Amino acid sequence: MRLGAITDGISQDPQVACRELARHGIEYAELQYVFGKEVGEHSADEVAAIKRALSEHGIKVACITRHNFNGIPWDTPLDDELIVRHRAGLERSFALAAELASPLVRVMSCRKEMILFGDQGAENWVVRNGAWQAQVRIMEVAVRLAERAEIDLVTETENGGMITSNLLAAKLIEELDSPRLGILWDPTNSLYCTEEPFPTGYECGRRYIRHIHIKDAQIDIPRATVQFRALGTGDLAPYLVDIAAALRRDRYDGVVSLEANYHPPGGAPGSGFAASVDHFRRVFAG
Repeated sequence: MRLGAITDGISQDPQVACRELARHGIEYAELQYVFGKEVGEHSADEVAAIKRALSEHGIKVACITRHNFNGIPWDTPLDDELIVRHRAGLERSFALAAELASPLVRVMSCRKEMILFGDQGAENWVVRNGAWQAQVRIMEVAVRLAERAEIDLVTETENGGMITSNLLAAKLIEELDSPRLGILWDPTNSLYCTEEPFPTGYECGRRYIRHIHIKDAQIDIPRATVQFRALGTGDLAPYLVDIAAALRRDRYDGVVSLEANYHPPGGAPGSGFAASVDHFRRVFAG
């Protein structure tokens, strides 16, 4: 299985991050924040420095992970300045993906609405009518840009956006009917939104999963609280081996990317990566 990591969980200095990836035998970098800037905001000189670091340490890029279309209010008109800005950011992401030979660019979803569907009276009281249809229209903007650029998008299952689960991600992909859109599955995000990672979540999204984020957390939904944990010590731990086995069985050919958001109390920068990377490799490379 191909392994990667989001580099800012190690360091925003690409030389430091790529050196650590190489030291642990991880071949793929996922780029989100580098040099204190989100990807898509770097100068030509900064992009050249990123390329040097990747080349010197033999690291390839798995995904350009900008927060494209993240948290947009679903009722935003398509010609609104906010949509225009996100379109421009997405196009810069495409240019960076071409420069760094990344096969994927992340796109995210509109601001979260808790209840999208319902009937027998629910549609009159609690359903946010029109929200899902608006999300499809906004995502279609991103998909058509991707088709013209011949770049593949992955929509992340996120806990702060409308696409919270593999079930909803698959529904979105089927309604848009574009081969350019796949799933960036983050099972811990979906677990917070009550989708069981395995087998339910995996089976819902299996046909469309093209990239995966792996992190662990202790989740308390009634208290609206998340505490990140070293991989294998949180609520995702019981599912990890089964997820890895299913990926091998189904010959998954994307990258599994460690998202080292965990920061142990008093730990130095990158200590969360150090606390998780060995377990990550045992489960997914073993």
